Amino acid sequence: MATVEPEAPKRRGRGARRAARESNVIEWLPELTRGIPYVDIVPHEQLLRIHDASMRILEEVGIEFRDDESVAMWKASGAKTDGYRVYIDREQLMALISTAPSEYTMVSRNPERSVSLGGRKTVFTPAYGAPFVLDMDNKRRHATLDDFNNFAKIAHLEPAMHMAGGVLCEPMDIPVPHRHLEMTYSLLRYSDKPLMGSVTSRERAEQSLEMMKIVFGADVVADTTVSTSLANCNSPLIWDQTMLDAVKVYAASNQAMLFSPFVLGGASTPASTVGAVAQLSAEALAGVAFMQMIRPGSPSVYGQWTATVAMNSGAPLAGTPEIDHINMLVGQLARFYELPWRCSGGCSSSKLVDAQAGYESARNMYGVLMAGANFVLSTTGYLESALCQSYAKAMLDGEQMRMMYRLGRGVNMDELDPAMDAVREIEPGDHYLGTQHTLANFETAFFMPELMDGESYENWSATGGTDANTRGLNMAQAALNNYVEPALDDAVLAELDDYKGRLRSTIPEGLQ
Repeated sequence: MATVEPEAPKRRGRGARRAARESNVIEWLPELTRGIPYVDIVPHEQLLRIHDASMRILEEVGIEFRDDESVAMWKASGAKTDGYRVYIDREQLMALISTAPSEYTMVSRNPERSVSLGGRKTVFTPAYGAPFVLDMDNKRRHATLDDFNNFAKIAHLEPAMHMAGGVLCEPMDIPVPHRHLEMTYSLLRYSDKPLMGSVTSRERAEQSLEMMKIVFGADVVADTTVSTSLANCNSPLIWDQTMLDAVKVYAASNQAMLFSPFVLGGASTPASTVGAVAQLSAEALAGVAFMQMIRPGSPSVYGQWTATVAMNSGAPLAGTPEIDHINMLVGQLARFYELPWRCSGGCSSSKLVDAQAGYESARNMYGVLMAGANFVLSTTGYLESALCQSYAKAMLDGEQMRMMYRLGRGVNMDELDPAMDAVREIEPGDHYLGTQHTLANFETAFFMPELMDGESYENWSATGGTDANTRGLNMAQAALNNYVEPALDDAVLAELDDYKGRLRSTIPEGLQ
């Protein structure tokens, strides 16, 4: 007769939640479907004034497309050109951007991880581009490929991350000409979420696309959007050949692009919130229009990365009120143009995971949520105005994004009638802790953080007295220890390895 082991007691509370998070079962939050109102910061007639200012910039000042092929395309379309300067008529611009979809879907190699964005749908993505990391020993150093792989795994495990990411950090131990191969490989192998491709040259974009074709199939990538990549405008008013070449490559295969002026308010734009928005909107719209000339209907995302500049030092700032105002204005314009839009979320100029990092990131991200961004880049791990990626902050921010997700989802009015039953169940002055309603809902009624400590001082002290940074590092290590690589066909992985290896053996390391 078989021996039946007694059932282990069920774990409750923080320990149970942590055990679930550290297990191999990955929780997944689909794209956020917004359940709260947008903040429209100005009346419609004032919004039209900003729109008109943007149109006058394009018509009267013009914008440079520093690429002969691109200028020829504009000239053939009927736009006035003078060297690299292109003057775009508002009627032509509005006709072009009207062909861009207001929503699109990114298909993942795991169909359960496919996501849609635009309209009332929002995706959250990790930080982008840091050459330094604040590592597991709390030391600032150059990022490596091991760090990049770790952050790809963390993004894969984080429930509220909807993409594997792009340049999660710059692996400085890999030569620049080979770096895009290792990063694209890592994103495709260590996560089954959608990804961002390389944009640092036409060839690197093409090679990223070829690697996607190996995993998804060439016929799929030819028309189906599996990635969203970044095209930065050089503010003020320049689209350079590198970015335009990447747009040409990805647009031809219906891969989405983020048209994002890199805005330093007061330095690369006028020292004015509304002036900055008028300029960045003109720059982003010109990029969207260019992509639509290449392939009408290809997914094109309008928006920006924004920091304001400290006028006494020139240093970029995060979490300032003006950044909220800019995001709210851009969101309102995006709804006017019926375009999906992006901005950056958990940004901080702090050097440590400290109060400044928390304040700035939360301030910035709250404004983003109220503004209604559809693609939120850099929501986790971001320090030093994008120069540093922190393991601890990646975990702390991940939890914050789950809370932002719940805030953005809004309230559920279906809860009211059962709650009224609970009110009738108790006597005045009693408590609800033992009611059937509480027992049925206590795990889901209110968000219960794991990394924000709410215990008494005595309990906190008895369990180590750790600060948030230490708790974040511990969680990062536990997550990586329990990471399981998502399944990828052996033949596909072998082909991916072979492609990467062949290119690395043929591309000179000294090439820039």
